[in-house]
Amino acid sequence: MSNDPPQGLTFLITGTSSGFGLLLSRLVLEQGHNLIATSRSPSRTPDVVAEILSHPGPGSRQWLQLDVNDLSSPNLINDLERSQNIAIDVLVNNAGFSIHAPAELLEEDELRGMMDTMYFGPARLMRVVLPFMRQRKRGVIVNMSSGAGLEGRESMAGYAAAKAALDGFSKVLGQEVAAAGIRVLTVQLGAFDTTMGDNARAGRRYREENLPGEYVGSMADQITKMLTEGGLAGFADGDPRKAVRAVYEVIVGEGAGADKEKERMLPLGRDVAVRIGEVIATYRRALEVFGDICNNVYRSQS
Repeated sequence: MSNDPPQGLTFLITGTSSGFGLLLSRLVLEQGHNLIATSRSPSRTPDVVAEILSHPGPGSRQWLQLDVNDLSSPNLINDLERSQNIAIDVLVNNAGFSIHAPAELLEEDELRGMMDTMYFGPARLMRVVLPFMRQRKRGVIVNMSSGAGLEGRESMAGYAAAKAALDGFSKVLGQEVAAAGIRVLTVQLGAFDTTMGDNARAGRRYREENLPGEYVGSMADQITKMLTEGGLAGFADGDPRKAVRAVYEVIVGEGAGADKEKERMLPLGRDVAVRIGEVIATYRRALEVFGDICNNVYRSQS
């Protein structure tokens, strides 16, 4: 990251109470940076809050309550920047959860809840932090996304849609603010054995109704049971600590991230590499089959 302040960077991370958010917070403090940790309900994780606030790293740290779904969530950033004179150098949108079921069984509020937390909430925070970053002509926005946004698996229609929306917003925003010295980095995470299983639940209709016969034993049924009953333990082979180290180094331009400061997408996980290959192959196939049609839907030249 260019034009870094001499006393280190200030990171604001959402969803800090577990998983990648907590691991990244620890690493940020270990590296001597300043941390603003946030979570929806800090009182539910007093041990984690105490650990972060008592961390021996030289940087400053605080833990604040932040519900990204709340329409007033931008007030926190405005208060930090304007009232407390704290410059947010890196915003990490990490908060998230998933509800699993065959798509037709997902309820309206479940779909909206995932979209609020993983699209509207992050977009809201990005929009409010950007004027401050533009004024300083530096800043990094990191959106923790998922391979599901590339190609969702069965049971993940709502989750995949929310991540795909976040990805689309990030791609456009990254192009718009690059000239202002601001970078938008999308991290496409694969399967890692974190607490995602703790933040995954089955949809209400899946739990409360008998599944239509066509879904019993289907891949959607199997994945829902796996993620909501056992989590990713025993399935995911990704090391979350290695992934977080990669994310950090790409943010600050050190180690694996050296000379890659202009890159806007970071895929992490062997399963994501496979998915990217499958998506590329799908589009290639579409052009092979429909290329003539694709290139012949224009007005005739007179």
